[in-house]
Amino acid sequence: MRQAEAPPSGKWTGPNHAGVKAVEPIQLPDPARRFIATAQRLDKLAEGHPMEAWLRFMAMLSRAQHEAATTLAPGASLSDASVNQAVDARLPPLAADGHERDPSWREALAVLLDHVARSELPAEARGAIEQLRGSGEAALEKLADQFLRGGLSAADAAAAVYVAAALQVYFTSSAVRLKAADLRLLEERGLCPCCGSPSVDGLITAIGTTPGTRFLYCSLCSTAWNHVRAVCITCGGTRRLSLQGIEGDPGLIKAETCGECHTYAKLLYQVQDTKVDPYADDLASLGLDILVAEAGYARHAPNPFLLVGDGEAVTD
Repeated sequence: MRQAEAPPSGKWTGPNHAGVKAVEPIQLPDPARRFIATAQRLDKLAEGHPMEAWLRFMAMLSRAQHEAATTLAPGASLSDASVNQAVDARLPPLAADGHERDPSWREALAVLLDHVARSELPAEARGAIEQLRGSGEAALEKLADQFLRGGLSAADAAAAVYVAAALQVYFTSSAVRLKAADLRLLEERGLCPCCGSPSVDGLITAIGTTPGTRFLYCSLCSTAWNHVRAVCITCGGTRRLSLQGIEGDPGLIKAETCGECHTYAKLLYQVQDTKVDPYADDLASLGLDILVAEAGYARHAPNPFLLVGDGEAVTD
């Protein structure tokens, strides 16, 4: 692993020449593109990858999510009054740990299970599918609550992969029914302004109206929001940040480490590959997670598909 130069200090003061536009702070997802784009990227990244079989399984799961997102009715609908009340209180209107879920998320789960079950699967994965199919509504809701609130047991890890995938479909389909203009960034800027979940990683843009901007991507509802660069997304520190990368890597993905809180977050550089996908590229870059963890840094938040129970994430 190599250490890049520390990020520049100072504050961005806004456009200083004609043609530069203000950053759009919140970008809601497009369910018709979100999951299929991840699936296509995973298929490409899987070629020759040490974890090729797993990445191809995740690509299949992403396609199942796409089927659910494009064939089922939209997720929850919130009234303007409830959205405004939450925003005024600087709270996420679709709070993952307090939102009263619509039962439609279980329909997404059923579509996912049917799609995945049509493929050849290891015994553990097929067993998890049968476990979920045999569970009643109360048991499924309990498992969803445990996933969203960090109370999963290791015994439920295999089944929780499908629950997490279904909840992503539900929250993504719900988020798109909101209006970005009605939302506000949270005081804790590292959390999603829509559902309050942490990000999977950040993307430094190279195209669009504001190249060079960092957007964080929600691990649950797929919303993207602007976060100033050279600031730790965990503690807000600026003095002891550095960028870590794998020796010989082209620089597409780096880890921004913080010497103050000893956490890190991944950064994806779109200038290196305009096809980069925050969700697919995070899963395919576990080698970087392992190296940074060995250097003594903890990930700011785990990827939902890497949880094995009790808040611990898979890193090997």
